[in-house]
Amino acid sequence: MARFRTRLTLIGSAAALAAGAVVPAQFAGAQPAAAVDRQWVALGDSYTAGVIPAAGDVFEIPRDGCERTDQSYPQVIDRDLGSLVELTNVSCGAATIANVTDEAQEPLGRHLPPFSEDPDYPFPPVPPQSAAVGPNTDIITVGVGGNTLGFGEFVTKCAELGQGSGGVGTPCKDELAAGIPARLNKVREQYDRMLAVLHERAPHAKILTVGYPTVVPKDTSKCRYNDLSQFGSVTQGDLDWLRQDVLEPLNRTIEKSTGTQKTASFVNLYDSSQDHSVCDSGKWVEGFITPPDQLSLVHPNARGHRNAADHVEDAMLNALG
Repeated sequence: MARFRTRLTLIGSAAALAAGAVVPAQFAGAQPAAAVDRQWVALGDSYTAGVIPAAGDVFEIPRDGCERTDQSYPQVIDRDLGSLVELTNVSCGAATIANVTDEAQEPLGRHLPPFSEDPDYPFPPVPPQSAAVGPNTDIITVGVGGNTLGFGEFVTKCAELGQGSGGVGTPCKDELAAGIPARLNKVREQYDRMLAVLHERAPHAKILTVGYPTVVPKDTSKCRYNDLSQFGSVTQGDLDWLRQDVLEPLNRTIEKSTGTQKTASFVNLYDSSQDHSVCDSGKWVEGFITPPDQLSLVHPNARGHRNAADHVEDAMLNALG
């Protein structure tokens, strides 16, 4: 929060800055805050929306099935920045890049048979997330790409293929590795198009693309085979493959795509979360379940969202300043 207070002080009151006023430090706290209300739209998938109980409570009533939670990073930043921004959060669990760009989405809520059934399912379709962006939008944050690549699908398949292996071998890599380059190309093509659409809809907005945190540790010997609070029956070799050949290339693809847009910047969450993977004691991402029995399916918890909030908020303040 120190960075936030320093930069908010620099933003200050527009009138005071125009007048060149110098306020003594002992009286600074008495000055009324300027009501800036920059328009911010948060787009993204479940790593933005929150979704799981470990990332807070779903706050929208009636539910639309997107499962935005009150400890997800857009909501944390909104509380931090107060009147500096006006948030429109249309992130949605299970969203793909296409759902951000131009395809309506039918939200799942927490209806994930055979794991869980949602009494409110099915939910009406929600519009493409880019519909919330317009000429008056000042800043856009977007965290998406994992579902287009199929990361969650891979993790689930790897657990299935690893059953009975004793944690040995790379059955998932052996079956799925050949398809990864084409999937990464698809992510790159769709991400480029999404950024172009967002820029067209909000030509003056700063776009912040948000990468994915560390999910699998560098040292996969930390991960216990058949532990559902971690990766269940995914083998150690497949975990190394998921980290090196799936998640890390996904982040690089997003960063490279971001670099093609002059109005866009990439927010790196991976480096800051290196020691907080699913298999670390101070985890910021939950495993398949959060003990004793909450379904989490490898998603960030409130601590992970707080870390994301710190980095995204810092980037937002730089952009708005």
